[in-house]
Order: sequence, then structure tokens, then C-alpha cells
Amino acid sequence: MAAGPPPPLDPGELPTFTDEGFTEKFLRKTRENPLVPLGCLCTLGILTYGVICFKKGNTHRSQLMMRARVLAQGVTIASLVGGMLATTFKSRQ
Repeated sequence: MAAGPPPPLDPGELPTFTDEGFTEKFLRKTRENPLVPLGCLCTLGILTYGVICFKKGNTHRSQLMMRARVLAQGVTIASLVGGMLATTFKSRQ
């Protein structure tokens, strides 16, 4: 069997991808799953307040804020996993 030249490539069959910058991608991902950035901001706010309380010497409030931070991180991770599952099931349909 003699190998012939490969068949011509039709550029219309190739998928096209758009160049997406950081801002466009961030906004698209935020629209797809808005709970993740909200959870990150909530976690950051609680952490900041907890550190401020610790510096002021209010150890009871600081300890409470660190526990709240762990809870906020858990909610953020749960929303991240939930968004991934929703995207997976959406793409299968």
C-alpha cells in the first residue's frame, strides 16, 4: 500500500476560540457561580476583623471570628463544588 498525501484540511471544521482577558473571564465565571467570589469576600472580611480583634486584645471575639472564618471557607468550598457539579450536568445535556 502506497501512502498518499494527507487529505486537505478544511479550516471550517476547526473549533474557534476567542481570546479572553482576565477581566472578561472573571466576570464570566462570576456570572456562572456568584457564590464563590461572595464567599471569598466574606471569608476575607471575617479574617480581617478577627485579626483586628486579636491585635486589640479581644481574644474571645478573635476566637469567634476564626471559627466563623472556617465556616465561611466551608461554605465557599461547598459552593465551588456545587458550581462544578452544576456545570458538569449542564454540559452533559
